[in-house]
Amino acid sequence: MSELVVITKAKDLCSYILIVTEKSPKRFRWTLVSRMQNLALDIIEKIYGANEVFGEYNKRLNLQHEALTATKLLGYIAMLSFEQGAILQKQFEQITKKVSDVQNLLGAWIKSDRTRFCS
Repeated sequence: MSELVVITKAKDLCSYILIVTEKSPKRFRWTLVSRMQNLALDIIEKIYGANEVFGEYNKRLNLQHEALTATKLLGYIAMLSFEQGAILQKQFEQITKKVSDVQNLLGAWIKSDRTRFCS
């Protein structure tokens, strides 16, 4: 069985965050860096959780929304990290693109589930 595209994109985002933040200045390690890393992992956790929930639409929807919120927050913290010098502009641009991909896929998934379960 193939993996959902949103899971693949979220894993790609997470992997990129871990690689980029490894080279961040040490003064950001316990603030911006750890927050970005944890959010990236949380996104994957929420997506996996939502994908495993069957028959409980509200629980599934809640996990999808939590993943979407974490993705938006990750985008903001990446911007803040760039502004503070924790990551480079090219890295910020890549993160922004990957965050946007995950957000769009999550939005489409939520919309698809609404159509499927609420019709």
